[in-house]
Amino acid sequence: MGNGALSGAVIAVAGAGGPAGRAALLRLAEAGATVVGADNDPERLAEAVDAARYGAGGATVTGEPVDLLDLDSTRDWALRVEKEFGRVDGVVHLVGGWRGSETFIKTSLDDWDFLELLLIKTVQHTSLAFFEGLQRSDRGRYVLISASGATKPTAGNAAYAAAKAAAEAWTLALADAFRKAGGADGPTSAAAILVVKALVHEAMRADRPNAKFAGFTDVKDLAEAIAGVWEKPATEVNGQRLWLTEQP
Repeated sequence: MGNGALSGAVIAVAGAGGPAGRAALLRLAEAGATVVGADNDPERLAEAVDAARYGAGGATVTGEPVDLLDLDSTRDWALRVEKEFGRVDGVVHLVGGWRGSETFIKTSLDDWDFLELLLIKTVQHTSLAFFEGLQRSDRGRYVLISASGATKPTAGNAAYAAAKAAAEAWTLALADAFRKAGGADGPTSAAAILVVKALVHEAMRADRPNAKFAGFTDVKDLAEAIAGVWEKPATEVNGQRLWLTEQP
């Protein structure tokens, strides 16, 4: 594992316990990175970490429960990562959640309150907590996973699309901070957005064997795209929306 494309890199994965998180942990570990996962479900996180460690042949994969809705807790996590491993080269934001309604008028603002926490607050907290560490890296990357609905919202997805759009705007502001910090030579760190329509994984296909999941991105393909963000110079990916599905 030490000779992979990400050999020596230290990458934090927020929301590591879900299907996309599991795939990302494994792919980044296979590429040689030291991977540090966080999730609010300790049992789910432990299973994901063990699976990635085993699947990547004993790579360094760790995890701990972190309250990403608390800025101080998130900052403490960022400090622990850099103190333990000496550096931080990436944050992958995979904290997700969805709520929708049948029509626009039936939208519940309780859904907005729920999604604002999961989809926006966690982006704010992780980006603020890790900014300085990523800026110190020679290949720092902040990767947000977003949805095409942020660009073309539908009536029943008002709260979800608005939350995703806000998270994108915040990430683009982070990208501008990296750009300004880089000065005339350009940024050495980057913030990029990977855009999907929706995600699919093996369990979903098993539950719905006749479904086509048209336009969906497999979590393994998402993990491949996440690792690929480090393969391009910061100047090419900083502030970019990288589409993994058809652009509306």
